Amino acid sequence: MPKNSVLSSETELQDGIYELTSRAAAPVSARTDEADAKSTKTMATVGGAAPLLGTSKAASASDGPVQAGNLEDHYPEGGIRAWLVVLGCWLALFTSLGFMHILATFQAYLSPAQQIQLRPGPVAGAIFGYASLSLLLGIYVGPLFDKYGPRWLILAGTVCSVASLLFVSIGTEDWQLFVALGILSSLGSAFLFTPAIAAVGHFFKDRRGFATGVATTACSASAVVFPFILQALFVRVGWAWAMRALALICFAITVAANFLIRARLPAARDANPHPHGRVFRTKGFAATVLAVVLAQFASFLPLSYMSSYALSKGFSEADSFNTVAILNASSLVGRVVGGWSADKIGPFNVSAMLSAIAALACFGIWLPAGGTKAGITIFAVIFGCASGSSVSLVPVSVGRLCKTQEYGRYYGACYTVASLVSLFAIPAAEGVLREDLGSYWALIVVTGMFYVAAAATFVATKLTVTGWRIWAAF
Repeated sequence: MPKNSVLSSETELQDGIYELTSRAAAPVSARTDEADAKSTKTMATVGGAAPLLGTSKAASASDGPVQAGNLEDHYPEGGIRAWLVVLGCWLALFTSLGFMHILATFQAYLSPAQQIQLRPGPVAGAIFGYASLSLLLGIYVGPLFDKYGPRWLILAGTVCSVASLLFVSIGTEDWQLFVALGILSSLGSAFLFTPAIAAVGHFFKDRRGFATGVATTACSASAVVFPFILQALFVRVGWAWAMRALALICFAITVAANFLIRARLPAARDANPHPHGRVFRTKGFAATVLAVVLAQFASFLPLSYMSSYALSKGFSEADSFNTVAILNASSLVGRVVGGWSADKIGPFNVSAMLSAIAALACFGIWLPAGGTKAGITIFAVIFGCASGSSVSLVPVSVGRLCKTQEYGRYYGACYTVASLVSLFAIPAAEGVLREDLGSYWALIVVTGMFYVAAAATFVATKLTVTGWRIWAAF
């Protein structure tokens, strides 16, 4: 049994799987596929888990030199260098994910009354173009990260993100807005998001969930900060200079990310920079993607309609805003706590439990008591904590199914498929609302059922990889 990898109260089972008998266990280890098993006899890993070697302990916090052949076996698990990478990831995510909130604010700001030739309709088209292209590019950016590392990708993301805002500041026609926001900004977000997340996995294995959870709190922060900054700038300096000021802010943030984000493992120079369908043949990966799709689809609905739901129940605009703010603040806590818990009992176990909790919150609180102030507040807190991990636990779960040097390829494929499917969440929800004549009863039921399906799929995926080991940490 690897030193420091499991607690004394755990029982070792076959194939390197550890069963929980008290409070925590090491990550499950299993074979990713037959080809990897034959070529790497000393390893039987599920993603970022340590190989089953007699000396597979994490590297010291000082991150001292490690032989090249054993880099996959030793992780800093902390120290200044590792946490600076987490900080760089936070900054990159703050900018890349913040662009979605920027675009939403654009749509609210632009109207026929504004003294520019841009209209809300084309802005909506730019938002859809941004969402579609930035998600689709993830399946290419992941393999590029594995082959070349994060440096040039993060730099390209910086250039595209800043340039898009500068072009918007001088644009006066709809097509210019679409090119700047729908194309340039999507390229910037794609080049920033996946490499930043994947780089964290190079420095953490046993604490990967917590580190990723801390980094993804940038999602909640950007949802608050960017709209607030833009609203203030629009009033004081107008559209053009607001864009230039925002470009300067993004430039400062992403330049810092360029200096902080780095890969620890050597780039796989012989890796194919193009997507490959073989990742979906890896044991448990396709089921993991399905589980992530179900969970993300379900999380999109309350996040998108919580404000309008509150207004439909007679709450004031202030109460509606506060409910959304409570949900976002709770999701920040959920990302950190969910990531920490995943390090203890496994990301699939945590994802299944949180999906079940979200389903119970929908059926037990939102459906019967959502029309009361106390009910909707309690639901926002519980649902925010449960759904907040939907971003932070995806890379940790995927990391259990592949080697770290293929982390970008697997994560990019999973995130791309899951996010593209999630684009249909809003149109589907609109259809449900129309059929239900504006009532939210059916929408709440659909959300709860998707979470039930997600919880069941996470459990099924775990059992597919570990066998019938109910208490295995996975």
